[in-house]
Amino acid sequence: MAGHSSCGYCVNYVYDEDYECYTCLVNLDEDEMARFVRGSFEGCPYFRMDDEYKVVRKQM
Repeated sequence: MAGHSSCGYCVNYVYDEDYECYTCLVNLDEDEMARFVRGSFEGCPYFRMDDEYKVVRKQM
């Protein structure tokens, strides 16, 4: 699902209680991390839609 850029909807974007902020679980290289921190990480190749209802649909 490349082309998405909103980290808030990504399954890899989770709250880290140790750092008390949201972080990306993907091991980004130096250039990718710089774009992520600047907020200009357009078209993330690691984006996966966080579908919290996926499990519920499977149970039906």
